[in-house]
Amino acid sequence: GAIPLLVNLLALGTAVAKENAAGALTNLAANSDNRLAIAEAGAVPLFVAFLTSGTAIVKEKAAAALRKLAVNSGNQAAIAKAGAVSPLIELLTSGSAKAKAKAAGALSNLAANSDNKVAIATAGAIPPLRSLVASG
Repeated sequence: GAIPLLVNLLALGTAVAKENAAGALTNLAANSDNRLAIAEAGAVPLFVAFLTSGTAIVKEKAAAALRKLAVNSGNQAAIAKAGAVSPLIELLTSGSAKAKAKAAGALSNLAANSDNKVAIATAGAIPPLRSLVASG
């Protein structure tokens, strides 16, 4: 299938290829069957890395992908263990408006897991989320 090839582009592609692969995987993650397959193909650590080292577009797409992948309860702990919480919180204050919204959505979906809920609060998500809500 296409998922392993797209994950390979995330890892080895040019900046534009990474943006396009991230967008395609985000779209594929709308399908519940694909969410676990994308995570199992190794996309989660790549998306987490893009939250801090990618272009603004890749950061936004990585947050969007993690938001969709975190709908799957089986992915929630793995996403948090991969280190997504702190960079998602950072995007709440430093990202574009779209990236902020995607990061907030990802944190919301991750918080469905009780362990993640504590980790998200402990990592300092509440003040930037309040600011985001207050600013619209």
